[in-house]
Amino acid sequence: MKLILKILKWIGRILAGIIILLLISGVCFRLFGSKPVPPGELVDVDGTKLHLRAEGQKNDLPTLVLESGAGGDTDVFHWVAEGLKKDMRVIRYDREGKWFSEPSNDNITPEFYARQLHKLLEKNGEKPPYILAGHSMGGPYNLIFRDLYPNEVKGMVFLDSSYPEQWERLAANEMFDENQVVLIKSVAILSDMGITGAYYEITNPKSIDKYLPKDARDRKLDLTSYSGDVYRRYVKENTINDDILLRAGQASSLDSLPVLVFTAKKQYGDPKIWFKMQKELKNLSTKGKQFYMDANHGTIITKKENAEIVNKEILFMAKSIKQKNHK
Repeated sequence: MKLILKILKWIGRILAGIIILLLISGVCFRLFGSKPVPPGELVDVDGTKLHLRAEGQKNDLPTLVLESGAGGDTDVFHWVAEGLKKDMRVIRYDREGKWFSEPSNDNITPEFYARQLHKLLEKNGEKPPYILAGHSMGGPYNLIFRDLYPNEVKGMVFLDSSYPEQWERLAANEMFDENQVVLIKSVAILSDMGITGAYYEITNPKSIDKYLPKDARDRKLDLTSYSGDVYRRYVKENTINDDILLRAGQASSLDSLPVLVFTAKKQYGDPKIWFKMQKELKNLSTKGKQFYMDANHGTIITKKENAEIVNKEILFMAKSIKQKNHK
């Protein structure tokens, strides 16, 4: 019995030592680690600073506005922006509270983000016509924007986009279940304490976006390790997800608006339901086109070869809209 107590005592000391070491490492990371620097500009919209990256010269082609998914940032569109900015104006940004954008204290309604984006574009001197391109949950956000400002949107691009009725059709409840939410909140606390950052410094983990340039991959790791805000925004996105999808579903028709739907062939589980919903997105417009890509949900835009296919079609759409407007 004495031996068991002695072993437990030593185990307790070891665990206490590890915890103290983690806390010290976290404090050192917070004290001496450098704060991640946003690659774009912070634009004040009604007291909230939103991260914006505006590239390419303004010309007679429509401006492309890129909307990321629930967990995405401006860097996921690196190859899209790089490939198109020489020909047209390209805008990418972070929604409030995401990545480099400040959280908003306003009452968040399903239409809030579309209205805030509209103000952001005006504040930065951008003018319609716009082509909206959304990846994943970015698609429903864009449907709401177009529903509110139909005269400003002349084309839409869905990049393996979410669908208003996806949870019912896929027999799923939400993006994250309760256990995942608890885990995400725990990681947020560890990041605030600097422990996640210290861990990353020691282990040098690989980014999941392996096809993006090194500076983009490093920026994501730096920001997720420096602060828990990124993780808390995941939880917030999870809570507003249903309302966004419900409101997007009210945009039941895009009439004859030019629409491009890019669908990843590599899907989790049975892809048949997802493919059917993607086809229905195309059918929202009488001028919809669908392309099946040899990609998964992420690499459909983060892999350069895939982005080049997407860019070719977007540029063709932009030039077609220009010709129509000049007739």
